[in-house]
Parts: sequence; C-alpha cells; structure tokens
Amino acid sequence: MTRATLALAQRALRLNLRRPQFLAPMLVFPSLLLAINTGGLERTTQLPGFPEVNGFLDFQLAAAMVQALLLGGVTSGIATALEIEGGFFDRLVASPIPRGAIVVGRLLAAGVLGALVVTWFLTVGLVFGATIEGGVGGVLVVYAIGVLAGVGFGAIGVLLALRARNASTVQGIFPIVFVILFLSSAFFPADLLHAPADWVAAYNPLSYIADGIRAPIIDGISATPVLRGVAAAAGVVVVFGGLSIVALRGRLGAG
Repeated sequence: MTRATLALAQRALRLNLRRPQFLAPMLVFPSLLLAINTGGLERTTQLPGFPEVNGFLDFQLAAAMVQALLLGGVTSGIATALEIEGGFFDRLVASPIPRGAIVVGRLLAAGVLGALVVTWFLTVGLVFGATIEGGVGGVLVVYAIGVLAGVGFGAIGVLLALRARNASTVQGIFPIVFVILFLSSAFFPADLLHAPADWVAAYNPLSYIADGIRAPIIDGISATPVLRGVAAAAGVVVVFGGLSIVALRGRLGAG
C-alpha cells in the first residue's frame, strides 16, 4: 500500500509540475488579486473593528493562500478526470495495487502542492514587507494548516472527478467553491461583514481555515484560531477524503 501510494503521489506531482496550465493559475491569479487588494484596500485597516495589523498585506496573505489551495483542488480534480478520460485510471484498476492508493496517492500530491503554495506566499509576503508575528513557530503552524487544507481541497476535486468523470464538468462545478470562499472571513474581518454574509461566514469552514492561517501572521500563535483552523482543515480532509473513497468504490462496483 505504502509503496504504491508514494509512487502514484510522485507521478501525480511530477505531471502537475510539468503542466504550466495547472501550476500557473494556482500562483499567478491569487498573487495578482493579492497585489490589487493590498494596493487598493490598504486604508481599510483604519476601519473601527479591523484587527491591528502592520499592513493590509499581512491580513491578505491568508486569503491568497486559501484561494490558491482551492485552485490546487481544481488541479487535482481536473488531473484525475483527465486520467479517467484517457484510460490511465482503468489501467490502474486492472493493476495489482491497493485500490485506496489511487485516491491517497493523489491526496499526498495535493498536500505537497499545498506546501508549495504556502512557501510561495510566505516568500512573496516577506519580500514585500510582511511580518510573521508568530516567528518560526508561526510559520510551522501556517504550513500545517495549509498542507491539511490542500489535502482536503484535493479530496473535493477527486470526489468531483470520480462523480463527473470528465474534466470540463469538474472545471465547471468547482467555481461554486469560490463563491463560498468570498462568503467567509478570508478577505475581510467577520466582525465587519453584514447580514447575511456574516451569518454564512460564521458557519463556513473556510473562515476558520483562513483565520487559523492568519493568526500566526498578524498576532502570533493564538490557541483558539489555530485549533479551529486545524480542526476545520482536518474535518474537510476526513469528510471529503472518506467520500472520495466511497466514490471510488462505487465507480469500481459500477464498472
């Protein structure tokens, strides 16, 4: 199981890194939005109720990371769907490997992409003057939540691919998740949101993931947001990872 899983994870990661159409949107689009928001909304930090930060860039780094991690989920879903369309999935099923390795290998690759996303945006942030208040420990927390979230979003993509079975459908369905992202506290503090956005944000797991990543950056390591962030990210992994395994079994049974 372990050997097959690692081999499939390495293959998935290698293919993702070789395809600019997969990797570039994960980093370029969130980076551009980060630059636009930071340049145009800097004065929002002066609003009453806005958390104390060194700059709007510090606040927005978490939003950019979560957005990029979601795009990583799109990448995982499209790549899986392309393998189904191209027949590679059927060859995997016919080979003598544990069936669970097909999903778990893809999710491990998604976790590595999550670490890449975190590295990119932490580097960009530090180059342009962001401050990581939590220091080295805070950076490790950001990586932990980011990688977990990357795996969870990858599981959503794999689930959609196994259900839809074609890349165009996956690409068409996944943007709905971005609507949910904008109805969270990722881009703006929850306390400054108006109804019904504030109510949705309060129950949105993306809010807790973003806040868990943001806390070590703007405020140091604070137990409550960090633990909530870890729990939300882990919850996405468990729920959608489990559903992906169920979808895989259903597809094998149908086949």
